[in-house]
Amino acid sequence: MLDRERLAAWYRRNRRRTAGILALAAADAYYEKPIPLRHPFAFYDGHMPAFSLLTLNRRALREGPVDERLERLFERGIDPGSLDDAARHERRDWPTAAQTAAFGRACDARVLAALASARIDDASVPRLVGAQAVYTLLEHEQMHHETLLYIVHQLAYDRKRFLAAQARETQPPPPEYVAVAAGIATIGADRAAIPFGWDNEFARHEAYVPAFAISRYPVTNGDYLDFVRDGAPPPPFWVERDGRWRLRAAFEELQLPLSWPVYTSHDQAEAYARWRGARLPTEAEYHRAAYGTRAGAERPFPWGDDAPQPRHGNFNFERYDPEPVDVHPAGASDWGVHDMVGNGWEWTATPFAPFAGFEAMASYPPYSSDFFDGRHFVLKGASPVTGRELIRRSFRNWFYADYPYAYAKFRCVAA
Repeated sequence: MLDRERLAAWYRRNRRRTAGILALAAADAYYEKPIPLRHPFAFYDGHMPAFSLLTLNRRALREGPVDERLERLFERGIDPGSLDDAARHERRDWPTAAQTAAFGRACDARVLAALASARIDDASVPRLVGAQAVYTLLEHEQMHHETLLYIVHQLAYDRKRFLAAQARETQPPPPEYVAVAAGIATIGADRAAIPFGWDNEFARHEAYVPAFAISRYPVTNGDYLDFVRDGAPPPPFWVERDGRWRLRAAFEELQLPLSWPVYTSHDQAEAYARWRGARLPTEAEYHRAAYGTRAGAERPFPWGDDAPQPRHGNFNFERYDPEPVDVHPAGASDWGVHDMVGNGWEWTATPFAPFAGFEAMASYPPYSSDFFDGRHFVLKGASPVTGRELIRRSFRNWFYADYPYAYAKFRCVAA
């Protein structure tokens, strides 16, 4: 039976977090685009409530509009592959912040009214089977919290609020490989086994994974520094000042923390792995190293059965920046591989593609299928600003291979 109060509380919590993230940017940055491949802040202010209204009230429950023009304007974001593509989405008809706020309040009222009393779990309506529309809008806003913070991150420091954080640094652990025995990796999920999943998470299947050796820790800034000294271009979050490398953290510039994971594009991760005579893990190898065990069983999380907690890793907004790669031993997998969930998503060598039996979801048909193009790659795990509800074994993230703004780390597999 659905817990309507829990769902409403989740929705309200999402809306508060969205407001808090938008408030990090200066008021006069509302129409700025710190990431040129994305819309300005003004879009995201209206997109979150518009998407929720459209997904549940308008399309699933067949209710009337709040404001058809604004619903169309805020309906869907963009993921262009180039600046030229992005230019085609340029527009100047964004409403004022006050107009968007009024629209958002009206959408919120309608969504909350539906959560309180509408028939939101209805086996006769595809969008409402298992309350799919409700979970879609809830997790959608959580995912946008992260991508919105990527945009805030790229905003100049004097254009956003300063949030003080402890920049913990330790002695970087030496690079080391861990042997993972051959075995079965279970990928994806059974539809009946979890309350909700996105269409690309289905269906559950097994893959035989030959024995391999994988980095015990993600590649650190210190590791990558050797690559840069050998002539490689710097990662996107680094900047050189007076001959020294520094890190553009979320709210301040820091002396490069050598023990933190390096955030790179997929292309840069591949280049580093080749330089080391290694390669990136496949999605199946990630699963085997993260969730497999020496005894042959599999776990729901790398550390076992317990729900994700701060001791297990750096996620769920405990911080806005990474931490040293070895400070969460309680989160290690049975093989002794650390930091597989949290501290940054992990690039894999696997192109984002459907599993056998893929069916587009009723509540958001183009969610995945628009990106099955061979140019996006699967990421697994979680970043510091990934919500706890998104931390499940079957969840898949994806970005273009050259996308430089994601909180994305990587580790190597011995070639």
